[in-house]
Amino acid sequence: MLLHTLEADIKQFIQNSEYNLLEDFNNMQIFDNPLINIAGASDTLWEELKKSDVVGPDHLTPNEWLPGSKSVISYFLPFTKQIRSSNRLEGPPSQKWLYGRIEGEILNNALRHFIVDFIETSGGKAMAPALDKRFLVSNHISNWSERHVAFIAGLGTFSLSYSLITNLGTAGRFGSVITDKVFETKSRPYQEVDEYCTKCGVCIERCPQQAITENIKDKECCSQYLMSILELNKPRYGCGKCQTAVPCEYENPTKR
Repeated sequence: MLLHTLEADIKQFIQNSEYNLLEDFNNMQIFDNPLINIAGASDTLWEELKKSDVVGPDHLTPNEWLPGSKSVISYFLPFTKQIRSSNRLEGPPSQKWLYGRIEGEILNNALRHFIVDFIETSGGKAMAPALDKRFLVSNHISNWSERHVAFIAGLGTFSLSYSLITNLGTAGRFGSVITDKVFETKSRPYQEVDEYCTKCGVCIERCPQQAITENIKDKECCSQYLMSILELNKPRYGCGKCQTAVPCEYENPTKR
C-alpha cells in the first residue's frame, strides 16, 4: 500500500475537519499538517519496550493488539504557531494551549478512526490502541506509548523532558494505528534514544515544578502539577512549558 496516498488523505482530513478548529477562539486552527512514518510490526524494538527501564512489561506489541499485523502508522500533529506562541510566557499554561491539548485530542481520536476506516475500506484490518478497551494507563505508564511508537517509526528521539523531538519540534500530539496492510518502512535516521537533544537545559528552566533534571524527569511531580491545573480549568488540563520557548519547539536543533 502506498504511503503517499494515505498521507494525502490524512492532510486533507486535518485541513477540512471541524474538530481542528477552536470555536471559542474564533475558529483558530489547532494543528498544522502532520509528520507520518511507518514502523514494521516485526521490528525488534517492540520487545525492548517491555523492559522495566524502558516502558514496562505491560506494553503490548503490535501483534498482541492485532494478530497478523504488519505495519504501524505513526504520526505527529504539530500545534499551530498561535497555540505554541501563547504558551511561551512565564506563569501557568495558556488557555489556548489547554484547549489545544484537550480539544486537540478529540481531533486526534477522529483521525485515528479515519485511518482505521481508510484501511478497512481498502480491504485490510486496522485498530488504534488508544481507542481500544484494553488500553490502560497506570502509575503514569501506558500499555501503548505513542511517543515510543513514534521513536520506533523514525519520527524522532527523546529530550531531557521526555518529549519526543521531531523534525517539526516537540509541541504537538502523537497518534498511531496498527494494520495488517504492508506499508514501506524506512530505516531510522538515528541510533541513540536522545540523538536530537543537545542537552541545552532550557526545558529544565522552563518547568514550573522543577521536575526535570539533567538525569531524570520526576513524573509524579509533573502529574501533581497537571492535577492542579485540572482543578482550575476542568475539564481541561496540560502544561507544555517544556515544549515551548525551547530550541526544539519547532525543529530538530541538531539539524540547524
